[in-house]
Order: sequence, then structure tokens, then C-alpha cells
Amino acid sequence: MRYDSSPDIEKNPAEAGVGNVPYDERSPYVHEDGAVPGESFEYGDTFYAKMQRLAGRFKIEQRGIERVPENERTDTGFRGLLNVSTMWLSANMVVSSFALGLLGKSVFYLGFVDAILVILFFNLLGIMSVCFFSTFGPMFGLRQMVLSRFWFGWWGVKLIAVFNILACIGWSAVNSIVGAQLLHAVNSDVPGWAGILVISFCTFAVTLFGYKIVHAYEFWSWIPTFIVFLIILGVFAHSGAFVNIPMGVGTSEMGSVLSFGSVIYGFATGWTSYAADYTVYQPPTQGRRKVFFWTWLGLIIPLLFTEMLGVAVMTATSINDGDNIYMTGYTASGSGGLLAAVLLPPLGRFGQFCLVILALSIIANN
Repeated sequence: MRYDSSPDIEKNPAEAGVGNVPYDERSPYVHEDGAVPGESFEYGDTFYAKMQRLAGRFKIEQRGIERVPENERTDTGFRGLLNVSTMWLSANMVVSSFALGLLGKSVFYLGFVDAILVILFFNLLGIMSVCFFSTFGPMFGLRQMVLSRFWFGWWGVKLIAVFNILACIGWSAVNSIVGAQLLHAVNSDVPGWAGILVISFCTFAVTLFGYKIVHAYEFWSWIPTFIVFLIILGVFAHSGAFVNIPMGVGTSEMGSVLSFGSVIYGFATGWTSYAADYTVYQPPTQGRRKVFFWTWLGLIIPLLFTEMLGVAVMTATSINDGDNIYMTGYTASGSGGLLAAVLLPPLGRFGQFCLVILALSIIANN
């Protein structure tokens, strides 16, 4: 049997054996709806087929952007909804979200209450597009960038894909730097580049195996991170270092609110470009409202919790007009130094362990 991989199903369905071609003349490797069976990737003697067979032996996901057949969509029922919810929960219950909350005071000079309100309303607005497009995965079985061909066209979506690649590279770089700051705060002998490499290789090890392994990892990875954030909350509350910074007034306050709001909104809505990717293995019978709600739940809880915690902890840097251990730590090593100032004095070695857990939480976000 010969597998011809040259025709593109989305660009030219007739050439690929779908569309207006009679059913009995279509390629045996393509379903009537254009879906491509997983086993067809291994057919043939080409280098591509050999690499696919090798990937199959190690249980690495072999599917790329091809439509997922309905009989291969095994992410069913309540477990499927939990998978998508915990995936977003783990991806946002990370130190990167916490670091975002720090910007309210450090960059935009907002008070405590106004920063909290910005985080609440702009997150509620930002995650709506992610929730909406997540419902397209079960419906079509296609990845988000492929779905975008219907809006932007064959050539237009290529530009969108390039923008998405650049955004992913940039954001992953920022995430890795934040994780490296934490590792440096634990051990000053660990240079920044070494911390970035640790985060990058750990991320690669998880993502190499594809959809199922990513979901399996994300299903549990939020738990230790959430526990560490609760420890931070408890230790910081017990320290009495919280300062209720009053909100500003006038046009400068409005500018700061809108600027900080754009950052919060951009972080929340930034997941839209691959929202459907994480629901393509759910059946078309999965309710759209259920997918929307569980995606919304998985996003809103960690975003509000971590970012608001970041706003609260950052207020401590204003004690004694900035002459305190919190500001010293933040100046020395960013968010990692600030968290070290919160955890290390009262918890010692256990505090260092907590910082390492937070550094590794970046894997779930990347």
C-alpha cells in the first residue's frame, strides 16, 4: 500500500480525495469528512513514515494539524471536561501569573484596590475568547491555526501563524527567565543561562510526547504549585508586611488602569491562538456550554488567585520608603528575589524547596 502525503486536505480537498470526489474514488486513508486515521501516518517506506513508526513505538503523538477522526476522540465524558479544565488550571497556576500582578505597583504605580479591580474585570473579559474557541475543537477536530483558515484564508493564516510562533517564542523566553530568577534566588551560584536551560529541557521532555502526556501532566501539576502559593499567602499574612496602598486619581490613574489592564487582558486572551488544540480529542457530542464553562473555570481561578496575590505581596516593597528586604530582593532578582524575601527568612531550607517548585511550575505554562 502506498501513502501519498503530497496533497493538502485543507488547501485542495478534491486533490486529497475529499470534497466533490465520489466516495468510492477517495483515498482509503481519508475519511469522508476529511479526517485522517492515525495509523495511516506509518504507511510507506519514506523517511517520514519511518520516523512516524519510531514515534509510535515511544508513544509520541504522531498527529499534526490533520483532522482527528471521531473514533479516535477518546477524551469523553466528565473526565474530558476535567482534562481541559485542569490543563488551563495548571498552565496559569504558575509564578508567571504571580509576576504579572507585581507590575501593578512596580510599573504602573497603582494602589491595592484599583489593581485588584483591574485584574478582576480585565481577566473576565480576556478569557472569553479562549473559552469560545475551545468549543470548536470537539466540533471540528481541528487545531486552532487550521480553523483560522476559514477566517483569514489559505495565505492570510500563514501570516497569523508566523505571529503566533513569534509570540510563543517570546512568551516562553520570558517564562524561562522568571523561572531562572527563582533558581538564582535559591542558589546564587546558578547563573541565569543555566536556569533557563533547566526550564527549557524539562519543558521539552513533557511536550515531546504530545497531547495525552501534556494533559496527564497538567492534570496534577497545579496541586504542588497551589500548595506553595497557599504557603506564601499564609507566611506573608503572618508577617504583617501588607500595606494597603491607596488608589490614585485623575488622568494619570486612568492611564495606569488602562495600561495595566491591557497587560492583564493580553495575558488572558493570549491563549486564544491555540484554544481548540486542547479539545480536538473530545467528541462532537460534547456540549459546547460544558466545554465553555469548564475552560472558563480552569482559567479564572488561577489567574485571579496568583495575580491578586502578586499585587498583595508587592505592597510590602513600599515599607520604609523602599528600604526593606522585599524591595532589596525584588531589585536583586525580580519576582524570584521578592518571593525569596517572603519565604526564606521564616522557612529556611523548606522555603528554598518551595521556590524550586515554583520555578518548575513554568513547565506547565510553557
